[in-house]
Amino acid sequence: MTLTVHYTAARTLTTAPASADRPAPGPGEVELAPAYVGICGTDLHIFHGDMDARVARPAVLGHEMSGRILRTGPGVTDWQPGDTVTVMPLRWDDTCPACHAGHRHICHNLDFIGIDSPGAMQQRWTVPASTLVRLPATLPLDQAALVEPTAVAVHDVGRAGVREGEKVVVVGGGPVGVLIALVAGSTGADVRVVELSAHRRKLAEDLGLTTWDPAAVDVPVLVQEWTGGAGADVAFEVSGAAAGVETAVEVLRVRGRLCLVAIHPRPRQMNLHRFFWRELTLVSARLYDRTDFETAVGLVAEGTIPAQRLISKVVPMTEAASAFTALEDGGDVMKILVDCGDDTQEAHA
Repeated sequence: MTLTVHYTAARTLTTAPASADRPAPGPGEVELAPAYVGICGTDLHIFHGDMDARVARPAVLGHEMSGRILRTGPGVTDWQPGDTVTVMPLRWDDTCPACHAGHRHICHNLDFIGIDSPGAMQQRWTVPASTLVRLPATLPLDQAALVEPTAVAVHDVGRAGVREGEKVVVVGGGPVGVLIALVAGSTGADVRVVELSAHRRKLAEDLGLTTWDPAAVDVPVLVQEWTGGAGADVAFEVSGAAAGVETAVEVLRVRGRLCLVAIHPRPRQMNLHRFFWRELTLVSARLYDRTDFETAVGLVAEGTIPAQRLISKVVPMTEAASAFTALEDGGDVMKILVDCGDDTQEAHA
């Protein structure tokens, strides 16, 4: 018997046996045994019912994952049962203008697997082999579940064009914000993290990052002192809050770059005069491409991203709902994983 976690209604998850008669993977497909699945902010939005117009129910969530191949379908030659993998959860149509321009990851008709189609929070999962990303055999699978959010950070830092020696402010010290700070730091940038939560500031500081509490200090004034009156080269807005937007704009130097990462639930006011006066640049960053994923695997495997220290808790599938509830206030946890492992996994060619 294998289990699947379903989202059925706002704040409602059910764990139930999956169909005993699973079809074999089709041409170009593989069947996986997910090991660990991370919960992200988008999953939390779904759990709250905010995305019911998009998500068909019952839905299987989860796109931050690691696991092993169980079976391969016809035509799959590059993968073998037992290989450890993660999934880049994007399926594009290859026909839209974005795809034709080389931007498949933001396809006009993108299928984000785990949102628009069934995700990884199940003990058997069939996906296109084209979505697989190989993991080093030595990388623990719980840590490998953080490859996907690390790929987000790699893409964000790339979109912002962060360079060695630049001053970077990350507004928002949740999982993605901390990952952005670590990735930016690995390029040689000098980074500061702005975060209200004392718990998250402490974790970031334990990882070697410098943090500021915006409730206790005047962040723009500190940036002026830090940069000799110039301002930061790059700011990342990861908080999703109106105050975060204001801070990210105010700290930038002449011709600084603001990278918008957070998904804001409603339109925000922005100081466009500041953009005009300082010739600022606004870029946005959404998702990732395969190169970002492969870079992220290396960063996690080599320990540049200390994935184990970012994992606050691991829960079994039967406690998935409690994991979502624990993430709601966001203050005392960073990343929670759902353990999807079972003792009956066998690999079949």
